[in-house]
Amino acid sequence: MLNYLLDLLVSAGVLLLLAYILPQVTIKSFWTALWVAVLVGILNILIGWLLSFVLNLVTFFLLEFIVKVIVSAIVIKIADKLVRNFEIKGFWPALVIAVALSAASTLVHRSDEDEMRNEEYGFVMPVAQQEFKA
Repeated sequence: MLNYLLDLLVSAGVLLLLAYILPQVTIKSFWTALWVAVLVGILNILIGWLLSFVLNLVTFFLLEFIVKVIVSAIVIKIADKLVRNFEIKGFWPALVIAVALSAASTLVHRSDEDEMRNEEYGFVMPVAQQEFKA
């Protein structure tokens, strides 16, 4: 649950950053960015798998990463139509956002996996070392 919330917050931050960098993207507030991140996640679950399956059949699963990014961009454009305070002019900015969200999500999940792996093998560094007197 905590990982999902962290992923949403990072996605909202990436959306705000890209809205600041790209003139074709407009987001009114952080709450709108957070709502868009939630909506993109829901839409990816509901219709993203279907679009991915159809496009992967066409490419014979050879271009799976590219298909995922294109499907994410389509889902982001759908979220653009559904959220009033979120606007993307064109498909290329949606593609840039899809790549950035994918990279951010990968980094969040990779750091979480590294943390879990370190705990599994006992490589956790103590936060504070205390001296005990007998």
